[in-house]
Formats: sequence, structure tokens, C-alpha cells
Amino acid sequence: MSALERLLEKAGRAFEPGRPLARFHALFEATDTFIMTPPSVTRGASHVRDALDLKRMMTIVVIAMLPCIFMAMYNTGLQANLALDPAKAASLEGWRHDVMRLAGMGYSPGSVAACLFHGSLYFLPLYIVTLAAGGFWEVLFAVVRRHEVNEGFLVTSMIYPLILPATLPLWQAALGISFGVVVAKEVFGGTGMNFVNPALAARAFVFFAYPADISGDKVWTAIPPGAAVDGFSGATLLGEMRLLARPFGEQGYSWMNAFVGLEPGSLGETSALACLAGAAVLIATGIGSWRIMVGAVAGTAAMAIVFNAIGSQTNHWYAVPFWWHMVLGGWAFGVAFMATDPVTAPFTDKGRLIYGFLIGVLVVLIRVVNPAYPEAVMLAILFMNVMAPLIDFGFVKANINRRARRAGGHGQA
Repeated sequence: MSALERLLEKAGRAFEPGRPLARFHALFEATDTFIMTPPSVTRGASHVRDALDLKRMMTIVVIAMLPCIFMAMYNTGLQANLALDPAKAASLEGWRHDVMRLAGMGYSPGSVAACLFHGSLYFLPLYIVTLAAGGFWEVLFAVVRRHEVNEGFLVTSMIYPLILPATLPLWQAALGISFGVVVAKEVFGGTGMNFVNPALAARAFVFFAYPADISGDKVWTAIPPGAAVDGFSGATLLGEMRLLARPFGEQGYSWMNAFVGLEPGSLGETSALACLAGAAVLIATGIGSWRIMVGAVAGTAAMAIVFNAIGSQTNHWYAVPFWWHMVLGGWAFGVAFMATDPVTAPFTDKGRLIYGFLIGVLVVLIRVVNPAYPEAVMLAILFMNVMAPLIDFGFVKANINRRARRAGGHGQA
């Protein structure tokens, strides 16, 4: 209690904040503490310093994606080597096979080195083209706006090729990343200003502009026409399960293979195990929001359990349990690396839980109910990117109203 308040108390008058007397009180406090130390002082360091700048943050995200990059190259080479007819391997044409023969690499599915080398011949060109095309637009906008090129594109350039099929034409990859960088990010001000994930926007552009090159059975396994063994099918596990003709439990699919990532699919999305390792790094370093990830797990489980309880005689996807949804398609990669994008996700803690929960719900809802589109992660995250500011607004507004009620109405706008 200040000296003025003590005087007023002795005089039998109560000091009430918010009245004109409060302005005089502030002046008295200033002069009162000019000589004497106030009771509320800062005891520790008054400045907080954080070594985690944008460069280190992006570098850690790239490190977290290294398991996915390894699996992207290994599994792409593995699926190609499994599908190749050994009798036709010596006559394969194309620069990749010329490099394979020059390096003395065979096409053995049992050789980790052969699978990695073969897969790298598909991943690295996509990554280099992404860097060249996207980097061009980053530098151009930096020159026009007269600011430095930041590290925001570093993660985008790594995520984008990982969510593409290995057989996508390089020129289409260049068009897609150009759309993602220019339209989804730079026109809104650059890194930190975009409201949707640029890598997802780039993939969505390619998906809707060139659907034949990013969907179907033949785009997921990197082999030339006519080189496959008899009876080979390059469909993803998600695509095969879309055509369930018998109850789900009778299909004989291997959950462990799907978890490890030994199935055809987008370059870096097939391995839930690799994504789990990356998610652990992001959570441990505080870069990825565990609330979003937990919310996505809860939403996926809740919606899948609801469909399991409802059941269907004609749609066997109603019976798919939630732990299968989490290893199919791009669920794990999307939840770990794209839903947790701090720019496009909500900023409030409760908002992140709701955001992740709704992503999980939408993924299962689209997969089960929509017969034409088996994968749903891309659309679910993009839709929730747009909804993120609305979620934050609701929680911030509720917090303001709660504080106003606690203060007895003072400070309301």
C-alpha cells in the first residue's frame, strides 16, 4: 500500500481504481519511488535471449526429416528393383540406368546400397529442380523488395519433393513449386506472411493441373514401361484398400510393412516410423507443436471409432481401425511436418488442439465417405490452414471477454 492510500484509509475514504483520483495516484507513485525502492522489483535477468533463430529452426526441421529422406531413396529404389524383370535389366534405357551400369550397381532388392543408389536417381533430380525453380523466385522477390533471402524456403524445398511421386516430370515439379512460392507465399509478403503451407499448395496445383501424372497405379513405382515382372501392380496400399471387396480383416495386409514404409507411395510419405522419429526431434526441440500432433491422433481415432461402430455392408472402409489410418498415405508425414508449420497453424494452445483434432477427423471422413479420393491429408491440412485464424480469433476473443468479466467490466471496448 502506497503512502497516499494509507492517508486515504486514515481519512476513511476508499481508493477506487478507474476514478479521476487514479491519475493523481500514478503521479504520486512516480515521486514516491524516486527516493525509495518499490516492493515489486525484478530480481533476475530482465532480458530473455533465445539462440533459436530462423536459421537454426529450419536446420533442425531438415535434420528431423533426414529419416524420411533416407526412406524416400531406399524405398523408391526397393520398389523399382522389386518390380523389374531381371531378364530385362541389361536392356533398360535411360540416363538413370546408364548411371547404374556405370557405377556397377545391380538391381538387387536385397542390396541396401543398390536400392539407395537407384532411389537417389529419382529423389535428387526432383530436389535439385525444386531448389533451382523455387530459389529463383525467392531471390527475385528478395531483390525487388530489397531484403535478404531468408531460410524459409529451405524446409519447403525439402518437403515438396518428399510428397511427390518418383515419376513426376521435372518440368511439372518446377511449375508446382513456382506456384507454391509465388502465389501461396510471396504475394502475401514472404516467409511468415503466408496463410497456407507453400509445399502443400504446390502439390495441390500439380494434383489439379496434371491429375494423370500424380494419381493412378503407374506413377508410384519408378520403372520404365515394359520392364515390370508379370502380375506387377504399382498401386499404393491406400489405393488398393480403396477397392476392398471383402471385410477389412480378411485382406491379409501387413501393418508392420506399412508402418516401416515398405510400400509404393509418395517419395517420403510411406514410412510412419521415419515420420515418428522426425516428430520426436521436433517435439524435443520445441519446434513442432505436440498439441497439434496429439489432436490429430485423437481426431483420427475418434472418427474411426465412430465409423467402426456404425458399420456398413457396402463400404468396408467403415471397418478400418484408426491405427491403420495412421500408417496409410501421407497421414504421418502430414501430421509431423506440415500440420505443425508454425506459420499456418494456430498460435493459441487450445486452438492447436482443436486444429489437430479437426485435421484427424477430416482425414478419416474423406477417406471413408468419399469414394473417389482415397488420400485426404493434403486437402484436410489446407482447409484447416484457412480456418486457423478463425480458431485463434475465437479463443482470443473468449479470453478477452473472460478478463473483462473478471475485472468487473473495466477495459471493455
